[in-house]
Amino acid sequence: MSQEINAYVKSEFHNGITTIEFFHPRSNSLPARILEELAQAVHSAGNDIETKVIVLRSAGEKAFCAGASFEELTAIKNEEQGIAFFSGFANVINALRTCPQLVIGRIHGKCVGGGVGLAAAVDYAIAVEGADIRLSELALGIGPFVVGPAVERKVGKSAFAQLSIDASMWRNGDWARRKGLFAELHPTVEGMDESIARLSYTLSHSSPRAMAELKKTLWEGTDHWDKLLIERAAISGRLVLSDFTRQAIEKFKTA
Repeated sequence: MSQEINAYVKSEFHNGITTIEFFHPRSNSLPARILEELAQAVHSAGNDIETKVIVLRSAGEKAFCAGASFEELTAIKNEEQGIAFFSGFANVINALRTCPQLVIGRIHGKCVGGGVGLAAAVDYAIAVEGADIRLSELALGIGPFVVGPAVERKVGKSAFAQLSIDASMWRNGDWARRKGLFAELHPTVEGMDESIARLSYTLSHSSPRAMAELKKTLWEGTDHWDKLLIERAAISGRLVLSDFTRQAIEKFKTA
């Protein structure tokens, strides 16, 4: 429980740029509270007329995001709780999709499951070498159903199938860049941060109306996601109750 107390989401505004940072001691994993606070932070920045661009990042120097919290997955007792938990991912993705500002993602380390979903849901992901990705959901007896539309939109159905089916295999940052998940891949953290600073500065001095219209065109054809992602959350919410999933998560936790 003490680890949950240390977890946080915080927003900082500076010269037209709102930076949203999340943290969890377990490799920046995402329990329901952090998912809810992330969605709220994106909504708040989206409604702030002073915010011209949003930067999404996580704290620390290791994993960018380890995905769903195993502790909360194993605590789910019924379908309603399962849907509620996975809807948290749907709400964050839809918040990133519908806010009028362009969102830059700072991907400083490995992404697993829902972490890949976050990297896919930002408008422009800038990563560092070592930011390997893996969609591990099938190995847990569920599947990347909620994050799937966001990931598939960026990398295409074939690459999404590769990630989804071979759920234990890591793909490196160069694979993610070549497939379109990462817009840029830098050899060093310093290079990554310089690029983020340059782009966020440029966008903070660009036309908000033009950027909002551009974002609409980039996300064209996703208006049904409010409904779709909740339907996908229901699939995961049912599957997470299986004995297979409970045993698989226990194996992952002790590995």
